[in-house]
Amino acid sequence: MTRARHALVALVLVALATAATACGKDGSPPVKGPQPDELPVYRVATGFRLPDSPTWNRAKRRGHLVVGAKEDQPYLGEKDPATGRYFGFDIEIARMTAASLGFDPDTIEFRTIASANRETALQNGQVDYYVGTYTINDNRKKLVGFAGPYYMAGQSLLVRTDEDDIKGPRDLAGKRVCSAAGSTPYQRIAAEYPEADLVAYDTYAVCVDNLLTFQVDAVTTDDTILLGFAAKAPDELKVVGKPFSQEPYGIGVPRSDNALRFAVDDALAANERNGNWKKAYDATLGLSGVPAPKPPAIDRYPAS
Repeated sequence: MTRARHALVALVLVALATAATACGKDGSPPVKGPQPDELPVYRVATGFRLPDSPTWNRAKRRGHLVVGAKEDQPYLGEKDPATGRYFGFDIEIARMTAASLGFDPDTIEFRTIASANRETALQNGQVDYYVGTYTINDNRKKLVGFAGPYYMAGQSLLVRTDEDDIKGPRDLAGKRVCSAAGSTPYQRIAAEYPEADLVAYDTYAVCVDNLLTFQVDAVTTDDTILLGFAAKAPDELKVVGKPFSQEPYGIGVPRSDNALRFAVDDALAANERNGNWKKAYDATLGLSGVPAPKPPAIDRYPAS
């Protein structure tokens, strides 16, 4: 790499890494995201009760919800290291849901949970529910419950702008490909494209760092996540090819708490009808340049 390119990559790395580190430093670029006055205001449901949900009752006694989230996904789930504030589309989904469940969204305690630890966090009661690009699938339904889906994403590939050889997953043979440990995209590449040299980290931000420093050739995950990273560094990164999967994002809840799952389904449906869903999208994920799609149909699968 030339000296100028080294300098540019270093600047991009700082901008991307601020959302994935526990502390910042003076002079670091701010995390790009919506301003608070651009986001919807969610009316808290008064007199709401959910006596059949042990999770809701614990939260009510506690006085606030504890919600699992991501902190390193641009426009979806980010954490400002300077203020500790979480923001993004998934964060807004968590906030609007909380209001429908009778909790002030401003009192939510967000906890960053890595992809590989989501089921454990729900099973052990570390979080009341989880909102963080969490794909609904049959294997996960054996471990946790899912409300939604609230968004339909698709797996894609992120490469450097000077990369011309990778246009889709069939071009990954012999290429170093990075994804998050425990994620659906990681599992799909391992199963369907075994000739790729697959590596994993806890966060996609680390994958992107490795892509920018030429340690990997591509990053793979949902197109929503990749579009956010590309939008933050358009001169360095690009998303290639068409999505090669369907990834329905759901809200993870404890598996046995069907009362909570159905209540969250109701909350999502209500916020789609009243326009909050689209307003939240436009103020967050819409900043990547992709207009709001129609929300997917909610799957109210029966209690097990």
